[in-house]
Amino acid sequence: MADPHDPPPVRPPEPDAADCCGEGCVRCVYDVHDEALERYERALAAWHARHPGQARGIEPCGSP
Repeated sequence: MADPHDPPPVRPPEPDAADCCGEGCVRCVYDVHDEALERYERALAAWHARHPGQARGIEPCGSP
């Protein structure tokens, strides 16, 4: 049974194409999203380590 006090992390949503102005911003929305994905991956790995039997259906980024 899942621990309601330690839920799995939530993958950050993909930015919409309209969110990017295409001007080459130093911190583009896609860069911010990539940073959020890295934080998600670390949080997910830590969650998997704490909940090895409950990891089914929660996939890291890049998984189909």
